[in-house]
Amino acid sequence: MIAIVGAGISGLSLAYFLQKQNVPYLLLEKKENEHSPGGFIQSIREKEYLYELGPNSLLCDDFLLQWLNELELQTEIIEANPVSKSRFVFKNGRYQKLPQSPFSLFWSVFFSWEAKKQIFREPKIKSKTHPNETLTEFFERRFGREVVDYALEPFVSGIYAGNPDELLLKYTFPFLAELEQKFGSVIKGLKKTKSLGRKKSISFKNGMQTLPKKLAEKVKITYCQDGVQSIFRKSQSWEIITAEKNFQAEKVVITTPAYIAGDILQKIDFSLSETLQKIGYAPMVVVHTIYYKNLFRKPLNGFGALHPHKEKLFTLGHIWSSSVFEGRCKDNEVLFTSFVGGLKGIEKTFLDDNTLMSKVQKEIREIYKIDSLPVLQRVTRWQKAIPQYDKFILPAYERLQSLEQEGLYVCANWKDGVSVADCIKKAYNLAQKFK
Repeated sequence: MIAIVGAGISGLSLAYFLQKQNVPYLLLEKKENEHSPGGFIQSIREKEYLYELGPNSLLCDDFLLQWLNELELQTEIIEANPVSKSRFVFKNGRYQKLPQSPFSLFWSVFFSWEAKKQIFREPKIKSKTHPNETLTEFFERRFGREVVDYALEPFVSGIYAGNPDELLLKYTFPFLAELEQKFGSVIKGLKKTKSLGRKKSISFKNGMQTLPKKLAEKVKITYCQDGVQSIFRKSQSWEIITAEKNFQAEKVVITTPAYIAGDILQKIDFSLSETLQKIGYAPMVVVHTIYYKNLFRKPLNGFGALHPHKEKLFTLGHIWSSSVFEGRCKDNEVLFTSFVGGLKGIEKTFLDDNTLMSKVQKEIREIYKIDSLPVLQRVTRWQKAIPQYDKFILPAYERLQSLEQEGLYVCANWKDGVSVADCIKKAYNLAQKFK
């Protein structure tokens, strides 16, 4: 028997893959989450409006698309509109389109000629990364400061809401370190491995939560009043403690956030528990804003826009949700999904809802040159939204690797990838070990 602690996307996916392999499992989740499976993947439908409170899309390769068909979700899938391939960054007081290819980079005015020369010189740089190199150090070494400020930093804010000065390359973007190691150059490596191609960006007619809801229908979940309280080793098995009863299992897989895992693992290793509690999480506030479409002089043809910290705007950026996917609002309206906070803007997350909405409105009015109140707004707060792959995560990784010898595993977004796709694939790979 394999006990899975937590029914977020990682736990649900792992249970599904184990069930398919006829491997006995026990999936444990808090009772309060019985009607809302999926952890941070949450979608709200209110009449004509669809709001994503967590992840907004799923980047799919052939493996994931085939899996979604297996789940009988093919009729629910909606692909991102073609215009969403265009992405923008606020630079020098206006939105500028990010180059989508090396050829367009050459002719684009987004980067200065000095930055372009540094980018094209990258294949000749001989220096190598070291184990504790941060993203900023790596990109500045290979591509220069302008790329750090106007490509790396906003990109990292969009994915991790984090600080590239602190995130470690080896754990955040390990494939870049591998490309440098194998090919001596990131650009050479991307060309030779054909890693420049985009994956298919999809969602579902009723939002991203469609996926965990479908998985919850297909697997068996055991709900406990207060979830798993602790686990400890007992003879040749693990003892899992809940308020209602105790369970035994040969192996245990933790899929919860790191701070919850820290509480659960106190009886096994207090030092590890303290280490897990130190793993940082970026706070985030998601603000949805709807305006009438005719207020905008130009159509919002793109995925959205990122806001570099250097530009000193209030939000980290906006997704133009109604441009990316159909059915997010009325046809005569546009829906912005705006992000406030992150590690570089923690103080903003303490503002009250009215102040947050007012400041987002002000920013939209100034950037998009409109002078009107929105149709509606709503605020969602995540105190601990996205785990940070910084130096505090290393001691936990080292100890957890040794615990695998005793049958304790981790399959969570704070290890080996934060995206929904990462979590599903990690669950699949772990299930293969248990065949």
